[in-house]
Amino acid sequence: MNFSLILFLLVLFTGFFYVLDVFVFKPKRKMAAEQALAGAGGNPNLNGDAERRIRQQYMKQPLWLEYSASFFPVILFVFVLRSFVVEPFKIPSGSMIPTLLIGDLILVNKFTYGIRLPIVDKKIIPINDPQRGDVMVFRYPLDPSLDYIKRVVGVGGDVVEYRNKKLSINGQVLPVKELDKYYDPNNFSYSLQFQETLGGKKHLVLNDEDAPPYVIGAQSFKNRDNCKYDVTGFRCVVPQGHYFMMGDNRDNSSDSRIWGFVSDEQVVGKAFLVWMNFNDFSRIGLFH
Repeated sequence: MNFSLILFLLVLFTGFFYVLDVFVFKPKRKMAAEQALAGAGGNPNLNGDAERRIRQQYMKQPLWLEYSASFFPVILFVFVLRSFVVEPFKIPSGSMIPTLLIGDLILVNKFTYGIRLPIVDKKIIPINDPQRGDVMVFRYPLDPSLDYIKRVVGVGGDVVEYRNKKLSINGQVLPVKELDKYYDPNNFSYSLQFQETLGGKKHLVLNDEDAPPYVIGAQSFKNRDNCKYDVTGFRCVVPQGHYFMMGDNRDNSSDSRIWGFVSDEQVVGKAFLVWMNFNDFSRIGLFH
């Protein structure tokens, strides 16, 4: 469901009646009220209260118009806020554990990477480009109606390698620090946990001891010739204007290793805040 399109249509629908009321219906109601007051001008019982009641009677909007026009400012505010400032999302899967958990309600900054026209997602004002280490929401390349969230590990021109579960960018292996194992209460399982430094920022990643190092199920995608797969992992050269995305839950994430690169046109925004998790209020806060 394209919620942005639905909001846009609601803005047009309610805005039409709002404008119609301001420039057509309201002046007519005002004229009718003035005529009624003029006709009652000779009535000696006409006082301030009676005049006010007459005005209220004639100026009152029909119920259908009251609802359609009065919702316009609210819907317009939500549309502008969601399209250009922040947009809420819910985390549906565990691909970003331990950074993001299933059920986290997050906010995504819509202007960090530039101002885009809603519906068509065309960038009109460039601001910043996604950087390595950013947690980014984007349109799933194989089905743009779906929104995905992963971490940017490679930008245009980067050589991304992941061999024997060690990530390197442009020939430099990322520094990692092994931590205590991570316990997943939903699956009753433990995973190896590391602190990884990418783009000058530290974040946590998980590895499954039983998962093989090679990529399983790599699909056919645009610029697939930029990637080479073998039993130890893969090597990909990121095309200009594209990004290589990976989940923090490395062995339980469908990401660029499988379905390819994310183009700049598919970028939605930068995720930055968990504003609610109804199962764990302590989750609320900023993340990177």
